[in-house]
Amino acid sequence: MSEQSPAITMHIYCRIDVIVTDPSAVTGHAVADLRAADIDWSTEDDDVDTAAEELGADLTASLASVADISRLVDDIPGVEFRGGHCWAEQGPARDPFHADER
Repeated sequence: MSEQSPAITMHIYCRIDVIVTDPSAVTGHAVADLRAADIDWSTEDDDVDTAAEELGADLTASLASVADISRLVDDIPGVEFRGGHCWAEQGPARDPFHADER
């Protein structure tokens, strides 16, 4: 942003529906990312093998862990990704904008 214009915080709300055609590819990718992550396992309640086994058995958690929402604004000039939240759910779509469902 120019020195004359202050930065403006904005929020983008998205719901993305996907079809998983290869669950083992998703969980495998998530487990590989977990194993490659810079995590100090001595400060965690479990170890990398236990965490990898749990993640590999949970397609929903695996998909949520590898979905990269920071790329939604890639290549948009003047926009910097600052953070966000991504989750996955199975079942029928719901309206996440209703406060009573949170």
